Amino acid sequence: MPPEDDKLARPDFPEYDLSEILKKVRAQTPARLLAGRSGAAYRTNTQLELRESHAAARDAVRAELNLLTNLGDNFVRKWNLFEVCSQATTKDEYLLRPDLGRHLNDASRAEATSRCTIGCDFQVLIGDGLSVTAVALQVPRLLPLLCEGAKTRGWSLGEIFVIRHCRVGILNEIGELLEPKVAVLLIGERPGLATAESLSAYMAYQPKSSDTDANRNLISNIHARGVSTEQATQRILNLAASMIQTQKSGCELREELPAVVRHEIV
Repeated sequence: MPPEDDKLARPDFPEYDLSEILKKVRAQTPARLLAGRSGAAYRTNTQLELRESHAAARDAVRAELNLLTNLGDNFVRKWNLFEVCSQATTKDEYLLRPDLGRHLNDASRAEATSRCTIGCDFQVLIGDGLSVTAVALQVPRLLPLLCEGAKTRGWSLGEIFVIRHCRVGILNEIGELLEPKVAVLLIGERPGLATAESLSAYMAYQPKSSDTDANRNLISNIHARGVSTEQATQRILNLAASMIQTQKSGCELREELPAVVRHEIV
């Protein structure tokens, strides 16, 4: 057996002896490829990394959103953010009853209606979702770029607000309540063992109560080792422009990736 093939057949072979091509493969993904083993088990370092990642994922899911702590006082004041809540009253209820996270409670409906402009071109929402960590890390970088890009395109912007105990389906209710042309929900993704810092952007054209996932577009994996905030901004704005032009979203609208993004994917 050639020496290089012999290395591939020995999962306990030290990482520093892996070929350059294997190192490049591992550098392309946070997945634990060729992690090696000790006997029939993972190495101690791998076991500890898995336990650390699992703990981070649990913390991200269980954490309660606090605007000032997670986003910062200056950021909240600059963007005049306010908070509303779904019908889920606690984190446990939110996790056990996804249906409650798809609707605002009565007080929140009244507040959103009184504070927001009806019929804007571009309405951005921030939802805690299943990772407060992702919201805290990605939103402060992404939101300013989105708003600047929307203004450059001449779109009217709706008042930005945060939804506690939020599920994706709440887009439908926001659509009927505020009637935006395009609604964008920035929401924390369900954490995995690769990262607990990943944000998603769900988008829909004039969302309504009868909409399903088929009526929405999604840009996921917005984090340092996934889709960058700059790439996400460009993709969100381009998709929004296509929605406004075609008056469609979801499976009826194909996303045209920018050339730079296509090149990186290839």
